[in-house]
Amino acid sequence: MSNVYNFNPGPSPIPAEVLTKAKANMFNYEQSGMAVMEMSHRSPLYEGIHFRAMDQLKDILQIPDEFDILFLQGGASLQFAMIALNFLPEQKKAGYVLTGSWSEKALKEASAIGETTIIASSKDNQYRHIPQTDLTNLPNDTAYVHLTSNNTIYGTQWSQFPDRGKVPVIIDMSSDILSRTIPWENIDMVYAGAQKNAGMSGVTLVIMRKTLLESANNTLPPSLSYKQHADKQSLYNTPPTGAIYITGLVTEWITQQGGIEEMARQAEKKAQMIYDVIDNSNRFYTGHAEPSSRSLMNITFRLPNEELEKKFLTEAKEKGFIGLNGHRSVGGCRVSNYNAVPVEHVIVLKEFMEHFMEQNG
Repeated sequence: MSNVYNFNPGPSPIPAEVLTKAKANMFNYEQSGMAVMEMSHRSPLYEGIHFRAMDQLKDILQIPDEFDILFLQGGASLQFAMIALNFLPEQKKAGYVLTGSWSEKALKEASAIGETTIIASSKDNQYRHIPQTDLTNLPNDTAYVHLTSNNTIYGTQWSQFPDRGKVPVIIDMSSDILSRTIPWENIDMVYAGAQKNAGMSGVTLVIMRKTLLESANNTLPPSLSYKQHADKQSLYNTPPTGAIYITGLVTEWITQQGGIEEMARQAEKKAQMIYDVIDNSNRFYTGHAEPSSRSLMNITFRLPNEELEKKFLTEAKEKGFIGLNGHRSVGGCRVSNYNAVPVEHVIVLKEFMEHFMEQNG
């Protein structure tokens, strides 16, 4: 495994220290004779895992007391529909800011449930930038606003979230949660699939302002009701116990590394290495995103032609680099720079990119 450099866009690397700890304890948890995945989710042993993971998330993200933390299933994609089911009444519209494929998908699912509107979009510029967005003066019939904080396919990211007005703000943070601080005063709900920065696939983190929760639809089936899951502390049905255990280990690891502030510092440091190669390549490497909107999590770029891109990706794979292909919908190349990607691996990739340019430029 030491010869593999994992830059997969998701599921993505889990810290080596977390995997080591899980290997030692997950399959005979606390010498109980049971793996985490075998024990009852109603048992005190599992409840310790469950609520400790919640407390650690609250701690490292500095989540105010007026928010609830939920562990749900179905990935971020199920949230696209659950949000509209819970918060989009018939007489109102849901507002979406389009910054890439995932925000388009969120809009599509909400549009199947109720009326929607596009507040801002950068689609006409091939999603190369984050559009100017004013949330302070929205129409009175706006039920909520939905943003996607980081765009894995196009490599753009909100460096700063817009100030909120009177309308609830909901943010999909699947690809940058736990890599940056969150301005809770401007946000009512954050959700994220765990499989990029918060652990393994299977659990979805939902962090919701209690006042927003109070406004949720009361007529939904319980399994689709945020109120039901909050009332039951995410134990309404069997939770993804193994995935929640790994999330707890990841939050411990982040604390040991220095917290969210250190994750943000490392993300900036690692991303800058690759952007420096791109910017100093005399357009041998061409970044997709405009500099002011560049993502620290997903760095997207093209080479002069497809033949060179294929050669780059083939040679990279031979050197042990995994996951550098761009998304199938756009092609090109992509470096996914999540928390668990070691800086040493980024240095090796930087050197490979420079050498490839010297040999083929």
